[in-house]
Amino acid sequence: QVQLVESGGGLVQAGGSLRLSCAASGLIFSNYAMGWFRQAPGKEREFVARISRSGNLPYYASSVKGRFAISRNNAKNTVDLQMNSLRPEDTAVYYCAADYSLLGTTNEADYEYWGQGTQVTAST
Repeated sequence: QVQLVESGGGLVQAGGSLRLSCAASGLIFSNYAMGWFRQAPGKEREFVARISRSGNLPYYASSVKGRFAISRNNAKNTVDLQMNSLRPEDTAVYYCAADYSLLGTTNEADYEYWGQGTQVTAST
């Protein structure tokens, strides 16, 4: 079966960095656009970043643009999210997701597969 497993979350001081990784199995990874979403306590899940099948067309939410970078390695079936200059408002559970499309979207309903999530906490 399809599995997406996130890792790399943790506690970091505001202004610090973390790198999340998502390992995919059970699917032809290069056929899927990949996305990262997050959900803070008491809030709805929101789009963070997505990357196309080939990896050359990333797209970001305005709240993270310039601070976060999404990348993928189709040979290793992984997608990463480098998070710099973290802010307390970035605190959330972060999820990776797979969308059977060329580019991916910002709409979570379009994503077929999801990981279990990893906690990121940026403290003041």
